[in-house]
Amino acid sequence: MDINFSAEDLAFRDEVREFFDKEYDSEVSKRQADNHSSDYKSSIVAWQKKLHAKGWIAPDWPVEYGGTGWSSTQKYIYETERGLAGIPDVIPFGLKMVAPVIYTFGTEEQKARFLPRILSSDDWWCQGYSEPGAGSDLAALTTSAEYAGDNYIVNGRKIWTTLAQFADWIFCLVRTSKGVRRQEGISFLLIDMKSPGITVKPIIAIDGQHSLNEVLFENVLVPTENLIGEQDKGWTYAKALLAHERTGMAEVADSKRMLDQLKLRAVAEVNGGNPMIEDPVFQMRLSDIEMELMALEYTELRVFASMASGGMPGPESSLLKIKGTEISQSIHELQLQLASYYGGALQGELSSEVLGHNFATEARGKYMYGRAATIYGGSNEVQRNVCLLYTSPSPRD
Repeated sequence: MDINFSAEDLAFRDEVREFFDKEYDSEVSKRQADNHSSDYKSSIVAWQKKLHAKGWIAPDWPVEYGGTGWSSTQKYIYETERGLAGIPDVIPFGLKMVAPVIYTFGTEEQKARFLPRILSSDDWWCQGYSEPGAGSDLAALTTSAEYAGDNYIVNGRKIWTTLAQFADWIFCLVRTSKGVRRQEGISFLLIDMKSPGITVKPIIAIDGQHSLNEVLFENVLVPTENLIGEQDKGWTYAKALLAHERTGMAEVADSKRMLDQLKLRAVAEVNGGNPMIEDPVFQMRLSDIEMELMALEYTELRVFASMASGGMPGPESSLLKIKGTEISQSIHELQLQLASYYGGALQGELSSEVLGHNFATEARGKYMYGRAATIYGGSNEVQRNVCLLYTSPSPRD
């Protein structure tokens, strides 16, 4: 993307590069790639604490709560440099998902209690939305919260709860009223994961990693002070959270880095005596992805600019989610194609030399897990309907 940066922007870019070069340990990426590792969480928290100490942990937060006050150009520069450096984004559940709900809809007491610990990464959050019978149709959720004086009594279960095995807190959608329109009987609760009655059961995903979980609630007491906003109005807060989540799922910087890696590998991989990068069909697919990614980058910049001026993510967040996840999947598919039949090998104890490719196992894992990207955060089919609602003329027109 061709952008004319000011002298101040270029100085900021140099500062970001210098900070990443000096402070980020490349070994962290290796530890973060395996969430079975004993130091998986600690390595992430250590890096996020460095960002916090620098004042860069929450670019999208309002300044009064600890945000950076960056311009949309600075946010773009930061994300681009992070992606080019191969640095994973922060864990989003606290910083990018529940925090905007708390500082937008929470009480002053809730802001003072929760936001500083989210900012410092002292509390690790997970998301309690999906249930066995309520995924894309989230309003079908049945996890209940019965009002009982100073507490709610929560019963039910959540599923596909990412990284719940490490979480200190979970933000949950629960049903507090029946006999009304489904969306009107839902509330938004903040629940301490150490509460008696909570059980976390692991789900091993198709890539062999333990990132997903089922969370069971059996007569869990949750103080009423942990209710966000009004009872039965949680659907409003949930939609705001999902808009922030989907905006972050564009992952333009990460896709650009993956695409650069793909090109380098395509230069080295030979098919029929010629590098794959020279294969006309491969070139065509690569060019298609590059054009889609460039269009997505411009769209993301427009959203950044709107948010920097105080706007909330709108239907553009659905578009970013659709295109971002589809582009990511396309890159994963091309990576797996490049690995050829080695991508089907289960590594086990085999070395990369024996397998023949040092990226085949990675390509297979990312391809497998990446199939879910068009489902979580609101399936792409549903997001297309959301976009249609905002682009179709009304019956009066």
